[in-house]
Amino acid sequence: MGRKLDLSGLTDDETEHVLQVVQRDFNLRKKEEERLSEMKQKLDEEGSKCSILSKHQKFVEHCCMRCCSPFTFLVNTKRRCGDCKFNVCKSCCSYQKHEKVWICCVCQQAR
Repeated sequence: MGRKLDLSGLTDDETEHVLQVVQRDFNLRKKEEERLSEMKQKLDEEGSKCSILSKHQKFVEHCCMRCCSPFTFLVNTKRRCGDCKFNVCKSCCSYQKHEKVWICCVCQQAR
């Protein structure tokens, strides 16, 4: 992006329009950077929570690592995330048909 734009052949209206488009692009890139930074922070926080909870084996076996809801036999069965290998409930993951594996919502965001 180190190239300079030669606007000398454009009218004043055309030049103004090009500058508006460039400014809009700059603003969109800034918003996207902020969104990605916020997502990275949330993923880091989630990782910290999981590292603490994963040390308690009873919790890992009986509760979802993402929403902390308890697993039940029929209503809320556990699934194992193919990426992080944590047990998660059905509402915190989705099945990836092409990979034939369950992936939790956090790992989906990280992907």
